[in-house]
Amino acid sequence: MEVSKSKEVVLEVKNMTKTFGPVKALNNVSLKIRKGEILGLIGENGSGKSTITSIIAGMQGCDSGTITFEGKEWKPLSMIDASNGGIGMIVQETGTIANISVAENIFLGETRQFACFGKDKKFGFIDKRRMNREADKILESIGCNHIKGNMMTYMIDFQDRKLIEIAKVMKKNPKIIVVDETTTALSQHGREILYKIMEKMKNEGKSVFFISHDLDELLEKCDTLTVLRDGNYIATVEKEDFNAEKIKQYMVGRELKGDYYRSDYDPSSSSEIALELKDVCANGINHLDLVLHKGEILGIGGLSHCGMHQLGKLLFGALKVESGSYLVHGKKIKDENQAMKEEIGYVSKDRDTESLNLNASILDNISIAGMDKFAIKNLLILRRNENEYVDKQVSDLSVKCFDKYQEVSHLSGGNKQKVVFGKWVGRDSEILILDCPTRGVDIGVKQFMYQLMYKLKKEGKSIVLISEEMAELIGMSDRLLIMKDGAITKEFERSMDLTDSKVIDFMI
Repeated sequence: MEVSKSKEVVLEVKNMTKTFGPVKALNNVSLKIRKGEILGLIGENGSGKSTITSIIAGMQGCDSGTITFEGKEWKPLSMIDASNGGIGMIVQETGTIANISVAENIFLGETRQFACFGKDKKFGFIDKRRMNREADKILESIGCNHIKGNMMTYMIDFQDRKLIEIAKVMKKNPKIIVVDETTTALSQHGREILYKIMEKMKNEGKSVFFISHDLDELLEKCDTLTVLRDGNYIATVEKEDFNAEKIKQYMVGRELKGDYYRSDYDPSSSSEIALELKDVCANGINHLDLVLHKGEILGIGGLSHCGMHQLGKLLFGALKVESGSYLVHGKKIKDENQAMKEEIGYVSKDRDTESLNLNASILDNISIAGMDKFAIKNLLILRRNENEYVDKQVSDLSVKCFDKYQEVSHLSGGNKQKVVFGKWVGRDSEILILDCPTRGVDIGVKQFMYQLMYKLKKEGKSIVLISEEMAELIGMSDRLLIMKDGAITKEFERSMDLTDSKVIDFMI
């Protein structure tokens, strides 16, 4: 039985300020969360959502301001300190280590409790069977029966690794959890697991900070929404006063102008074929036929394990064709190098590990894919040419940064994604494979991305749009292909009458 939300404040932030160099990430921000409350934090990339919650969760300190938790000053020394004190955080980016087991990830830094002998358990072998059993219990308690403690983490896909992180946080039985852009990395099954955890905490009088760029998700799951913009507190809205258009205006400081998705419904692609798959089989793909036309946005949708993400890798040459043929301009694509020679660009769903070098600069990340475009005879790189090439992308894509020498790791999710786009738009790619291109970006950046896709389409570029967001696929695609079990189950033409309900039966 659901309990009513308490009026008792469990944690309060007062006048918090945090700067990174010349950028003020938080400017005198105050907010509070009550017992039994799911508090949504929303704002554009760089608004301060992750900064303020990372301070609450002990990831970093603030320059000024105070936090009170359960009536006492809260100043955790680390995330471990915060977790031991009752506040856990599911981080936005990858939080697992690939080359160890699931159980070792869950009990990372705490394996001494499973030592076989020694009075203080400082010595002795680790009883891995017992550790695996305990990990299994924790995973089962949150509904992850399909993941086992003895599995090697590198064998588990990106989405299920996020569930391991959730298990690690929940094993401490926290009083408050921070969910930072986690749902974008989860399958629908994973999202349902997380939603149940959030609801259970709420009903037990515990609290959740829920950060998401999906406004519909926030409106459905949250009791209260706090809006931040450019490091400033803007407003807090209670459930009874939720209004999507008003919240969008709070977020961006203005009314969103122009189309969000496309407004046209006329078939406008060429009959010229840009790429073609014939009876292709590969890992996760079964006898698949596919044609992409010049100037077409071809949507690919389905449930997370339907094979669409493997298809994206295959189209960029990163997944080997086992049988059948894959042709671009009449040529077989065997690997990524050949794909790039045929002017194909690829935006991976797993942005931080497959599309970017986080420890490198914006300049290096953008220029590395375009050296054949600005280097003299593919040998001599003139710094002036490279700077002009990168400056154009930073300007055209409105990348918010100190300068092009800034490390990509310090950028917000939306600006990271703009850098990824810059790699491929900069080299004037004729075909773009976009796998979940708006994952983890705010509504303003999403609109920018959609308008960019449409602009590229009108220039005659061809786009494969792979997405788990049905509204995005319906809103942007000329044709929409639905996949299940590695095969195409249905094709839909762009139509004003196409709805989620007409599509979903072919996904399940």
